[in-house]
Amino acid sequence: MAAIILGWNPRLWNDWNYEAVIVQVAETGQFLERWNVGQHRKIQAGNQAWLLVQGGRRHGRGLIGHGVVMSEAYEAPQRTEPKSIAWYVSVAFDALLPLGSQIPSSVLSSEVPDVAWNTFRGSGRSIPAESESGLQRVWREHGPGASEPCQTVPGTYPEGAVSRIETNRYERDAEARRICLAFHGTSCAVCTFSFEVRYGDIGKDFIHVHHVVPVSQLGNDYTLDPIADLVPLCANCHAMAHRGVGTPRTVAELRRAIAAAGHLPGQIVDDRALAAQDAAHRILEQR
Repeated sequence: MAAIILGWNPRLWNDWNYEAVIVQVAETGQFLERWNVGQHRKIQAGNQAWLLVQGGRRHGRGLIGHGVVMSEAYEAPQRTEPKSIAWYVSVAFDALLPLGSQIPSSVLSSEVPDVAWNTFRGSGRSIPAESESGLQRVWREHGPGASEPCQTVPGTYPEGAVSRIETNRYERDAEARRICLAFHGTSCAVCTFSFEVRYGDIGKDFIHVHHVVPVSQLGNDYTLDPIADLVPLCANCHAMAHRGVGTPRTVAELRRAIAAAGHLPGQIVDDRALAAQDAAHRILEQR
């Protein structure tokens, strides 16, 4: 999908409580906001959106957030001038940096030189396709990312000893997580590890929740099923589900790998849930 830049000058527009927005994104995985994109009318749902602070010396210019456009451009009254019509899009922000911690334009200009970061104004302009990978790399290296803390993976030290586990907004959704764990329990669906059994009270209710199908392969009309789409995994199994593959390994594949290595875990996920996960994997292979 094409990527666009959204400009934000806190001095000129500060109708949202940015600190509260950051908290909401951390707790629920996203924050939905309407954004003025000037005369850029060809923006489509699914476009990546990068939030650029344009506040000058006081706030510092730089990249501060990422989101996904959730609608096509539409006309609506401007916030500051209700009698004037402008073009807007709905954006679901899914990762934000605290104000003052944005990635400076000097770094952006060095790593992604095809965009005029120091002079960019307004919102809605597209990013050159050849620059998108560089911008994503900068965000991974300097931004908050969409990942859990670094997890040590046994047997790979020193090279590759740290694995970053990519998570998405569905995995961070508190209500979806609650339903998933109410059905599946809090033990790892692959190896049966229980943080509560191992660590006592400090491990109670702690477990990663893994999305079976990559979000990048879901359509706009996707509706989450917390029971069929989410599964509890310990940190190690979560890392192995993602390691070295574009499409995550299924619970069944990981259990077979453990069994082949001589360690047969007990049964945690019922046959119905395993069948649903295998069916999802077959659908992915057919695409």
